[in-house]
Amino acid sequence: MALGAVLVLLGAGTLPAASAAAVDDRSGRVLRHDVDAIRSAGVTGVQAEVRTPRGQWSARSGAAGLETGRPVPEGGYFRMGSNTKTFVATVVLQLAEQRRLSLDDTVGSRLPGVVRGNGNDGNRITLRQLLQHTSGLYDYTIDLPVLASAEGYRRHRNDDIPPERLVAMAMRHKPGDRSWSYSNTNYVLLGMIIKKVTGRDWSTEVTDRILRPLHLTHTFAPQRRAYLPRPHASGYEQFTEGGPLIDTTRLNHSWAGPAGELITTTDDLTRFWQALMGGRLLRPAQLAQMRTTVDTRLGGRYGLGIARIPLPCGGWYWTHPGSVPGYATRSGVTDDGRRAVALSLSSRVTAWDPVEKATDTAIHHALCRTDHRTRRDDHNGPASPAPTYAHKLIHASRAEGIPAVTPARPTGTSSQP
Repeated sequence: MALGAVLVLLGAGTLPAASAAAVDDRSGRVLRHDVDAIRSAGVTGVQAEVRTPRGQWSARSGAAGLETGRPVPEGGYFRMGSNTKTFVATVVLQLAEQRRLSLDDTVGSRLPGVVRGNGNDGNRITLRQLLQHTSGLYDYTIDLPVLASAEGYRRHRNDDIPPERLVAMAMRHKPGDRSWSYSNTNYVLLGMIIKKVTGRDWSTEVTDRILRPLHLTHTFAPQRRAYLPRPHASGYEQFTEGGPLIDTTRLNHSWAGPAGELITTTDDLTRFWQALMGGRLLRPAQLAQMRTTVDTRLGGRYGLGIARIPLPCGGWYWTHPGSVPGYATRSGVTDDGRRAVALSLSSRVTAWDPVEKATDTAIHHALCRTDHRTRRDDHNGPASPAPTYAHKLIHASRAEGIPAVTPARPTGTSSQP
C-alpha cells in the first residue's frame, strides 16, 4: 500500500484506536493521547509503556498489520535496534570492574590485526573510544544492500553475515572524525572483544549478566532467526520518498549483532532502563564512567553506550534511540531511574519529522510528569518547547538504515519493581 493511502487511513481514524488500562492517574490518559498522536503522525502502529513510583501504564494504537487491520497486540515483541548497545556497554563495564579488561586497552591488543589498512590502526583506538563512538571508524551499515532499497531487502534479508566480514567492510574506508561520529562498527568490535575475553558470545554474556538477574524473560538475541515471536506487530519500511511500505518483519539481523540485534517488549525495556540508572547493574564508579559524556554537536551528549538529551522541564534524560528496517524504538529514563518510558513504532517512513516530534512529546510527558490539561510539570512550571530531537543525536539515516531522504500490556497501577 502506498504511503499516501496509509496516511489517509491514519488521518481518518480507520485504524484501531488506542487502548490502555483504565487508571485514575492522569498519566494513563496522557499516554493514550500521545500514542494516538504518534500514529496520526504517520506510522502504522505504536505501543508504549510508562513506569513510575506511582504505577505503570501501557497504551497501543494503530494496526498490527496493514492486510488484516488487527490492532497492535498487548505485550508485543519488537526489535529494539541500537538500544542493544546499552546492554553491550553494560557488559563491557562489568568486565572492566572485574579487571578482565580495561577501557584503556587498545583494540589492537585485544584483536591483533583486525583493525588495519587505509589509515585504520587498532593500536591507536581504545575500548573507551569504541563505546563512545570516538574511534573514527567507518560505519559498515552504509554499505549494506539489505538496508539500501526494497530490492536489496528482498535479495539479502536471509543473509548470514559474520562480524569479521562486517569489520572488513569498514576497513575498506579511511577513518573519519574522532571527536564523535556514530558507527555500528564500534559495537561489532566490542562484541568480538567480549567473546575473546570471556570465551562466550556477547549475547550469552548479556543473558547471564543482565537478562536473568532482572528476570527480563522476553528479551533475547534471535541468533540468525529471521522471524519475530508472537504476538508482534508487523514492521514496514518506506525505502523511497512516496514509495510503498514494504513488510520487513522477516529479516536476519546477523548484520546488526551487538550493535542492534536484540528483541524485547516495552515492559522488559523499561525495567532494564530503571535497573541500569538505579544502580542494580553497575557499581557507582562504572555507572559514573558510563554517564561521562562528550558533545555530539547535535543537541545532546553521548556517554559509554548511552545518550543524554535535555528535557523541556529542566534537566535531561538518558536513552539510546534504535532503528532497524520496519521498527523504531524510543526510550528514556530519568537520572534517578524513577521514571522510564519505552515506545515501539512499527513502521519507518521518509516523512519522519512529524513522527519524531510526536514521539519526543510522549517522552517529555512521561518523564516530566506533565499534566496534559495544563501542560505543567511537577517542579518547573510551564513546559517549554523541546530543545532537541533524538534522531538529531543519532545519525539514523546512515547508522541504522533510515532512508537518506530523511535528515506493554495494560496492567493498571502497580508498584515499582
